[in-house]
Amino acid sequence: MSRLGTLGARLYRGEVGYDFVGKRKIWYGISILITITAIVGLAVRGLNMGIEFSGGAVFTTPKTSVSATQARETAEEASGHTAVVQKLGDRTLRVQVSDLTPEQSRKTQEALAKKLDVSLDKVNTDIVGPSWGDQIANKAWTGLGIFMILVVIYLAIAFEWRMALAALIALIHDLTITVGVYALVGFEVTPGTVIGLLTILGYSLYDTVVVFDGLKEGAKDITKQTRFTYSEIANRSLNSTLVRSINTTVVALLPVAGLLFIGGGFLGAGMLNDISLALFVGLAAGAYSSIFIATPLVADLKERDPQMKALAKRVRARRAADAAKGEATGAQDSAAEDDVQDAAGVVGQRGEDASGNRGGRGRPSGKRR
Repeated sequence: MSRLGTLGARLYRGEVGYDFVGKRKIWYGISILITITAIVGLAVRGLNMGIEFSGGAVFTTPKTSVSATQARETAEEASGHTAVVQKLGDRTLRVQVSDLTPEQSRKTQEALAKKLDVSLDKVNTDIVGPSWGDQIANKAWTGLGIFMILVVIYLAIAFEWRMALAALIALIHDLTITVGVYALVGFEVTPGTVIGLLTILGYSLYDTVVVFDGLKEGAKDITKQTRFTYSEIANRSLNSTLVRSINTTVVALLPVAGLLFIGGGFLGAGMLNDISLALFVGLAAGAYSSIFIATPLVADLKERDPQMKALAKRVRARRAADAAKGEATGAQDSAAEDDVQDAAGVVGQRGEDASGNRGGRGRPSGKRR
């Protein structure tokens, strides 16, 4: 068995483990710091909304030798807005400009046709109105809200309300970080971004539910024992699924990293950037939240329950009694060992006296007469 497999088996059996729940204040502090950074980035830089949300125009050119940089400069000079140019595989260009009026779109189309030295009808123009973008944005928010509501209802029925609340906080945590990274990096927000966000919520929820399922099983009839508190059982459940969560996340991140760094970085595939960045950041944040946020939050909420408080008190009392018993047993064992050593010394002295080697009532050694 590999070292990772051996470690996973030992974690599952509880032979080794890390106190994630006990150090939850550290993880909370890290998450708060990351979240504040994301919110500041969102407030300062804002999101770069695509034309699907803000409205604009997309110009598709015929095959041309004009570079993407030249096309972008031409479009920005004619429209007065920032242009995004993507070079397609058949040597055509896709020029995207947001927030254009019909007059500006016409002017930009004419400038591109002149730069490419083609007729005006060769430059295909698709205009997206801002009202259509608003409809797309509203549908995206509606879909996200429905997803959240269904998640909370399912977890509340399958587990309990505390787990549902912890999972909801973890999902909001993942969304905030991903949106903040989008604002800091400046990537365009498109329908592909929304698809990526909904996808990462599913991955994050999967890891969280796996841990919660183990916690539910481990906490069954918890009040009938006095060996472990709820937080300790939660930590054992988290450790038992730790390797599985890491493996799942790594396997999911590898192809996404290929899309982001190879497909988006080297090949210049803009749509891949929109989806892969959301997936990459969201998967990493989801793995973090399922381990360091969701389960510790459940333990925090559960430990406030009167039954769990009483259980923790009984566990501490039992451990104190066991410690006292252990000290008493150790003292008795030490005393018994001293008695044995004293007895051995007495027997030794008597043996020497009986042999006559060092005096006593025995007859001295010598020949019999």
